[in-house]
Amino acid sequence: MTDHRTPNSALAGVIAEAECTYVSLAREVRAVAAEAGESLATAPSAIAYWVSGGTPTGRTSGFLAEALSRKARRKVTAAEIGLGSEETGEAMSADPLASAADLGRAMMQSRRDFLAAAFATAAVGLPLTYDHEAVAATLRAARTGGRVGADEISTVRHITGVFTAADERLGGGHGLSTVTTYLTDTVVPMLQGSYPSDSVRRDAYGAAAELAYLAAWKYHDLGREGVAQRYYLLGYQLACESDPTGHGAWMMRALAHQALNLNQPAYCVELAEESLRRASGKVDRQTEALLLITSARAYGATGQGEKAAQALLAAESAASDTSAPAATFTAATGPVAATVASHTAKTLSELRDHRAAEQHHRAALAGRDPEAYRRIHALTLGNLAFAVAAQRRHDEAVVLWGRSLDFMDGVTSDRHTKDLKKIRSTMATWQRRGIPGAADLAQRATELSLG
Repeated sequence: MTDHRTPNSALAGVIAEAECTYVSLAREVRAVAAEAGESLATAPSAIAYWVSGGTPTGRTSGFLAEALSRKARRKVTAAEIGLGSEETGEAMSADPLASAADLGRAMMQSRRDFLAAAFATAAVGLPLTYDHEAVAATLRAARTGGRVGADEISTVRHITGVFTAADERLGGGHGLSTVTTYLTDTVVPMLQGSYPSDSVRRDAYGAAAELAYLAAWKYHDLGREGVAQRYYLLGYQLACESDPTGHGAWMMRALAHQALNLNQPAYCVELAEESLRRASGKVDRQTEALLLITSARAYGATGQGEKAAQALLAAESAASDTSAPAATFTAATGPVAATVASHTAKTLSELRDHRAAEQHHRAALAGRDPEAYRRIHALTLGNLAFAVAAQRRHDEAVVLWGRSLDFMDGVTSDRHTKDLKKIRSTMATWQRRGIPGAADLAQRATELSLG
């Protein structure tokens, strides 16, 4: 039988430009899909099939385009590689309120496609070229709602605080649909109202940005990275209407952290440096510490050890200055000193200084209430265990991992799921080496994974 497929020269050309093998590209496609909550078994043979003219099924063409974007270090679209013209939807809209409404409808009506959105590396740098003034003019001209005052804004912040606290104890899966629906159905209409003063308007947008941040964080915690990115970008736009220097800088920090957590450091240094430039002298020292520690993470992830060390020292110094409280929009991260300690440890781990990382992980644990912050307490214990294991103190690491499992029960978090997978993999090796307690820990991790 004759094969009438026409080879996909556009796809082959971009693969050649990216200088990647079919093996590495297939691996990247699987990684992108996993970030979007889908499990693919893409093999090098599938890449060859698509190059020869075959067509990926489902949303795989979008995953392939994003994988090539990462390999080629530029934006690659599905249309460019001859696999359709579907928009990824990651670009920030000229009307963020319409974007918020669209996100809410997508969550309610097209949940499967919505949740399968891929994280886009090219979108990480969008805030660097965002025209805040043009969007602000559009928003100010569109007032269709009633009068909004301090009471309505206070209610939004109260509800955000309640769900933030629940999120820390129960994970991102708890109350997610409620949070996104409340943002769409109640908060967005509030932003279209009229205000007694410009300061009240800014406060309303600030409260909305904090709620969008919470929605993004919850999706991130569930491993739905594409959706999380969309909400982070929305939160950035809303924050710019409230306080483009302080709050806007804070949301740039959030976008950088998401990318760093996904090992996609492109644009992260630029975002971190720009956030500091904007906020310098305009925010309290506690908030500045959180921006500085993001810079340290970004420098560490890109191999700039000297700059990372300088940023770590600057962050530690800023965090010690408690003469003024941290800005309200930082509340979702918990105690500042503990957050700085945690990210200091992660930066030091990037730099392979496991002994120093251990000290800072322990400081982070001491700085948070373990019951109020169950999820992060479990993750920090796990990170501490890895730092201890890297120093070949295996028995102690097993105990620490056991303690981390104690705090995972009842928490719905993809990050916990990934930690459990790492623990099971590590324990499989340790069992063969006869490390005491490895078998029991592996069994506990397996039971939690199945539960």
